[in-house]
Amino acid sequence: MEHKHEYDAQGKQLCCTEEQKIYAKAGAKDLIDDSCCSSKKHKHTEHSDHEAHDHDHSHNANRSTLQMFLPSVISLVLLLIAISFDNYLTPIWFTGWIRIIWYVIAYIPVGFPVIKEAIESIRYKDLFSEFLLMVIATVGAFAIGEYPEAVAVMLFYSVGEVFQTLAVTRAKANIKSLLDQRPDEVTILMGSEPKTIKAAEAKIGDIIQLKAGEKLGLDGELISETASFNTAALTGESKPDTKSKGETVLAGMINLNKVSQVKVTTAYNDSKLSKILELVQNATAQKAPTELFIRKFAKIYTPIVVLLAVLITFLPYLFVDDYVFSNWLYRALIFLVISCPCALVISIPLGYFGGIGAASKNGILFKGSNFLDAIATIQNVVMDKTGTMTEGVFKVQEVVFDSQFDEKEILQMVNTLESQSTHPVATATHEYVGKIDTSIKLEDVEEISGQGLKAVIDGKSLLVGNFKLMDNFSISYDVNPNSIVYTVIAVAYDKQFVGYLTIADSIKEDAQITIDKLKALNVKTTMLSGDKNTVVQFVAQKLGIANAFGDLLPEDKVNKVKEIKAKNETVAFVGDGVNDAPVVALSNVGIAMGGLGSDATIETADIVIQDDKPGKIAMAIHIGKQTKKIVWQNITLAFVVKAAVLVLGAGGLATMWEAVFADVGVALLAILNAVRIQRMKF
Repeated sequence: MEHKHEYDAQGKQLCCTEEQKIYAKAGAKDLIDDSCCSSKKHKHTEHSDHEAHDHDHSHNANRSTLQMFLPSVISLVLLLIAISFDNYLTPIWFTGWIRIIWYVIAYIPVGFPVIKEAIESIRYKDLFSEFLLMVIATVGAFAIGEYPEAVAVMLFYSVGEVFQTLAVTRAKANIKSLLDQRPDEVTILMGSEPKTIKAAEAKIGDIIQLKAGEKLGLDGELISETASFNTAALTGESKPDTKSKGETVLAGMINLNKVSQVKVTTAYNDSKLSKILELVQNATAQKAPTELFIRKFAKIYTPIVVLLAVLITFLPYLFVDDYVFSNWLYRALIFLVISCPCALVISIPLGYFGGIGAASKNGILFKGSNFLDAIATIQNVVMDKTGTMTEGVFKVQEVVFDSQFDEKEILQMVNTLESQSTHPVATATHEYVGKIDTSIKLEDVEEISGQGLKAVIDGKSLLVGNFKLMDNFSISYDVNPNSIVYTVIAVAYDKQFVGYLTIADSIKEDAQITIDKLKALNVKTTMLSGDKNTVVQFVAQKLGIANAFGDLLPEDKVNKVKEIKAKNETVAFVGDGVNDAPVVALSNVGIAMGGLGSDATIETADIVIQDDKPGKIAMAIHIGKQTKKIVWQNITLAFVVKAAVLVLGAGGLATMWEAVFADVGVALLAILNAVRIQRMKF
């Protein structure tokens, strides 16, 4: 069946792109949106040339570097011999057809694959591909007797394509390594006997026996007393993480010290690592504005250059007295070679994916290269307090109840009511009070957003929350809430104020460094929290955050972010990605902390920080800035060099050798610059 190229609204070609072909050769085909080769999109017959065409590409992934360079080496040897015959040895037989055939043979190893690509492109209605430009330029050079230059242009072009493939392979290494983090097999216990099965066949409830040094294949619950795991593949953190019985362990973690047992809680395809891999694999689908512009530019630019080349060949006939067709054709051919946009088409996506790779190596997941661009220009970081800058692990500090109430009885009722909530405060209460008293029967349980919980016990109302809740139900109290620094949980029973519990949370160890780094990047910081304002101000003052607001409802956070955006400033919001969904949607970039803890986090945020370290916020901004810097260096390099040589070529001052440098040389320099981000330390 006839295949037609597909384009999206931004002008991005959705199939058969040069980027796809280079990635396929690099063995990274599984990491791009390969619309061209998807059997779901195009059902070709068995003898389809297009299917065979893609098949060839996929085989390139298994070729060694020597095999990839072999055609170029053969061509180079034959070319060097021919040049020595032309200029130094000058044998009398190396003339006429023998000389032409020798250069044609030198041309075939590097030229034939490009000619084949050009024909394929024409078949699929992509007339102005870089392959066709190279074929026209080199065949034209043969036609006017410039045999060495014709072979040299195609030789250097082919060498450049191999280097592009190797560069992509290197840039993709960090991403592809994630694909190897899940073992294909797991050992499960059948009774007391261990049995090795395919990881995908393991069922929820199976017990995995994990030896020291083995990777866990599925998410599960640790049923051994304790175990230490290397979580570097998931978080970028090399420090071992010790888990206790009942805690969640994830696919990709490596058991470090002793045989452990894990109960499978999640199917193979639903594991956290599977979701992370899916996120990374889809990252290239979200293109940065710079990439989209370059794609649209190349689509318009190449036909214009071909038209200009035709005009350079024939138009001077009308104005130049000593017009020589071959001279002007040679200039037009130089013009065509220089015009190839491969330096931009390959190096720019490679630069962005290099940034995504560098980030993933450090436990930061970008959902697309557009977010690398967005984070690079962020002027404000607005953050939640609990779980972002603080540990989110609350502990009851003191209980201050009126003596007329039975403290133990009230705490049991509070504990039972708090069991209806997943808030960290509820966890702290449960840890302090202990086991829930099942004899206490709750009726009419209601959660009042931003205030707390309400229920009826034995016909009497129980209120547990902040002092706004007390005010809301007209409960009088003789306490000044602003005089208490810590988070306060006020309690009222039977319309009487009982007293309060104070709960404290500790600041994360790298929170201070994070704020200092953000200030160094000229990024303004604001803390928004639903927690008590005195607590928020205490934490903000300790960390040096200038703007901090507490006692906020979700809609209050939205209004605060709107105020910042009204100043035409960009905002990144950092939170849990679930409760703060309205703010995440409003902000330019939504960053989720502790992505390993929540599937919803991965779904809602634009950037996922896989551990709970706030230091990764500044790192993400730094990676975005470096990526954008490298991309614009490449754009500037390509345009400046190409523009200069285009002018020289049109004026007859540049030869085919300068054209080769302007095309292949600039492409290689741009690619080497793009992969540089992989070596950077952040």
